[in-house]
Amino acid sequence: MGHSSEISDPPPAAGSAADTAEAAASPPDTAVETKCTWYRTTLFNAFVIGGVGFTAPGLWNAMNALGAGGAQEPYLVNAANALVFAIMGFLCLLGAPLANRVGLSRTLFLGAVGYPVYSAGLYANNRYGNVWLVLVGAVACGFSAGLFWVSEGAVALGYPEPGKRGRYLNIWLWFRTGGPLVGGAVVLGLNNSAHAKAKGKVGYQTYLIFIALQCVAAPLALLLSPPEKVQRSDGSRVVIRAESSFRAELRALWAACKQRDIALLLPVFWAAYFNQYSSNFQSYYFGVRARALSGFVGNFGTLLSSQLMSLLLDYRGLPVKRRLVVGYWYVVFLHVVAWTYGWVVQEKYTANPPAYDWEDKGFVEGFFVLLLWDFARQALQNWLYYLVASKTDNISELTRFSGILRGQESFGQAVSFGLNSRNWFGGRVPLAVNTILLGLAAIPTWFVVRDHVPCSLDDAKPTSDSESHVEKGLAAVNKLDPEDGERSAVGKTGVGGDAAM
Repeated sequence: MGHSSEISDPPPAAGSAADTAEAAASPPDTAVETKCTWYRTTLFNAFVIGGVGFTAPGLWNAMNALGAGGAQEPYLVNAANALVFAIMGFLCLLGAPLANRVGLSRTLFLGAVGYPVYSAGLYANNRYGNVWLVLVGAVACGFSAGLFWVSEGAVALGYPEPGKRGRYLNIWLWFRTGGPLVGGAVVLGLNNSAHAKAKGKVGYQTYLIFIALQCVAAPLALLLSPPEKVQRSDGSRVVIRAESSFRAELRALWAACKQRDIALLLPVFWAAYFNQYSSNFQSYYFGVRARALSGFVGNFGTLLSSQLMSLLLDYRGLPVKRRLVVGYWYVVFLHVVAWTYGWVVQEKYTANPPAYDWEDKGFVEGFFVLLLWDFARQALQNWLYYLVASKTDNISELTRFSGILRGQESFGQAVSFGLNSRNWFGGRVPLAVNTILLGLAAIPTWFVVRDHVPCSLDDAKPTSDSESHVEKGLAAVNKLDPEDGERSAVGKTGVGGDAAM
């Protein structure tokens, strides 16, 4: 990609000489309020990206929170999800150069079209026993998911005014979390009758509602403004540093992959989302409406975990390095508790497999296995993104790091879903693999934390978003030096997939 010229925002209306002199004397970071067209504002674009996140990956997460995508047995859906995340992993790594070529709005559109195809496959399988459409939907969703996280990362982190990034990221978080919450409420509302007490599959009507809602995502994505047309309230422009060509972007990505600390973090990148046995656990031991309830209520535990970790990592009473060290041992503690409890309950269920409804006495015991696994996993992801964000204040380098993180997480999920596509006796094999991987990841991760010298994040505004720690690393990249002007491009973003699906 050759050098691009910057497209200036419309100049503000002329004012008095005093106003002009005051604006000229203002420091560079002082916001100058300008009149903006409502559909070009950063707030409107935050709602666009949030709406797409709500209807596409948000509802995808709601279906998978049921366990096995709502199916009676998890094996086909796990195989399909392995395909989704294998493709998604490559797109997360290579998506930044692709987004630079086709533009963010088109990338977001392509990132939304595959989700209803995936849901249609689950519908056809649920009602007619069709298999091939599930796999076709998985391929379509894999390509779309990778492109979605690419464009989402650029918009969520690059569009807002520097002083409002945390606020707009929180808008995006609540939209994205609203998908599983609303989807879980829909599933629970349609699958709460007495005949849903037993093990089985959700009603096919559930998928029809999800398909209809997910079809809204693609046209909604077309409302996204191109970066050069975004109008910030402070009059600044969306200017993000980009590599000069596709080949240069790939060279920079390869250089980032070869860094010692990134190599040491690869095991924990894989371990972060490797536990997909939870889907099997639900389908093995819970009835339909119990799965629906756990899928809905579990989102609140995830939000609480994210909030608690964010409070720790944003606590100004400790230096950044100390927060990372305390966060590391907090995450280790949570995983020891969650997996010890999980093993105890799993051995009990292996000896005497139950089929719990929410009215049964043992439901809470099994539900807490799922809750603790998700609670520990969310804390780890928050901490990982904060660690990666504290490595650099260079936006291009940061997005490559987050792309590597999200890509490796996706590869780990692909392997995990593949591992769980068969019936292992008592779940001991996937539990053992997860436990060993987490144990092995703890050692090199500690080496990284011990030797880590973080960039200062103290000027960043604290937020509670699970991805908000990424934007802290961007806080210092609000303006480019004049000599870098020719290497900057409006809308030519080096973006990575930095959010969890």
